[in-house]
Amino acid sequence: MNFRAGSSGRAVKRPVVVLADDHVLVLEGIRKLLEPHFEVGACVQDGRELLAAAATSRPDVILLDISMPGLNGVEAALQLRKDAPQAKLIFLTMHSDPAFLGAALRAGAHGYVLKRCASAELVNAIRQVIRGKTYITPEVAGDFPRALASGTPLGQLTTREREVLQLVAEGKAGKEIATAMKISPKTVAFHKSNIMSKLNIRTTAGLTQFAVRHGVVAE
Repeated sequence: MNFRAGSSGRAVKRPVVVLADDHVLVLEGIRKLLEPHFEVGACVQDGRELLAAAATSRPDVILLDISMPGLNGVEAALQLRKDAPQAKLIFLTMHSDPAFLGAALRAGAHGYVLKRCASAELVNAIRQVIRGKTYITPEVAGDFPRALASGTPLGQLTTREREVLQLVAEGKAGKEIATAMKISPKTVAFHKSNIMSKLNIRTTAGLTQFAVRHGVVAE
């Protein structure tokens, strides 16, 4: 946490918040909303950048979207639970479907705020999770039990397979995926074959449609 002078002249802790969203205008708007209340650290545009930023800035709170390039928010959250366990994770997203809420909660989310509600709710949501509470936008809070019970075919895939699926759906070639994930092209092909088998999907186009439908990549 960073510090500022309080009314008594003593230093007051300001929680550090890191932002991750692939839309620059969203990042700028959220930054302006939060700066009067918190210390805004790094602002990044994909999941892999977020992992790097969390490692260097050790934030108290991380705001992240579900659909982000390179590594989506759910997969990033799973890694952040191990790499930045001190950080509270709040998903700031357009997805109101219970399946997405369930995926976020299973990935370790402490909060879930819809983007259209951010101006009214986000500052309070951050304060709530810092106090150790869970905050879910009231608009979707009624779906909480159904969200936790909801399953997804993505659960059949390993972490590596889900990463490969995302990069395939983003149109990356085998060599590009191998470079991004630091594995061999043969290993990429092996993972892709396993994904198709598990999901009973026969084409790359089919994988892309599946990834869009389940929020792995944005439309």
